[in-house]
Amino acid sequence: MADRLTQLQDLVNQQAENFCNAIGILQQIAPPSKFAAFDRNGSQTPQQQEDFAQLFAIQIARTARDIDAVIDSLPNDEQSLEIQVAGLKRLEQENQAAAKRLKDEVEHGESLHEQVQQVLSDIAQHQLNVDKDANQ
Repeated sequence: MADRLTQLQDLVNQQAENFCNAIGILQQIAPPSKFAAFDRNGSQTPQQQEDFAQLFAIQIARTARDIDAVIDSLPNDEQSLEIQVAGLKRLEQENQAAAKRLKDEVEHGESLHEQVQQVLSDIAQHQLNVDKDANQ
């Protein structure tokens, strides 16, 4: 879920950037206001203004659609509680199964340890018998 929240935050930041850029372009290409003491002509053509408007409209719409998709993928509160309970039950079952496997492995390891100890004891006893026979 954290990944989805991070993704949502990134999309919201991107949308804010889209709005800021769109406003900046609008300010840049807006026709000048008429003031009595000033006479200034705009430098942008209507075609360029339409291109910018369409570009930012597409970007803003696409980002809004992506934000909606991420929001729809987030679990709601009711589902979240049910999902958490089911997840906890599943984890508890997995934990119990892992605990049983661990117990079985420990018992098997202890059994092997006893066998190795017995073999080492037999080898040591045999070595003592061989040394005792060699000295006589």
